[in-house]
Amino acid sequence: MAKESIKARQVKREKLVAKYAKKREELKKAGDWDALDKIPKNASPVRLRNRCKLTGRPRGYMRRFGISRINFREMALAGLIPGVTKASW
Repeated sequence: MAKESIKARQVKREKLVAKYAKKREELKKAGDWDALDKIPKNASPVRLRNRCKLTGRPRGYMRRFGISRINFREMALAGLIPGVTKASW
């Protein structure tokens, strides 16, 4: 489980990226690198990290479900994810 401060920081970054996305795109097209440099560094989408929606775990993230592999396994075995069954052969 990630610390609440780490999760809050990630949410703050997501808001900044959304806020400055259009402005960043316009400045990149214009080639105005000085103005682009004055935008906050956390407004860059490169600084975002995929995190589990339930626990905030940054590793083992499954993009299709938005959760970590550990939570995915627990939920799948409990039958909470429709269409997912344990394979056996």
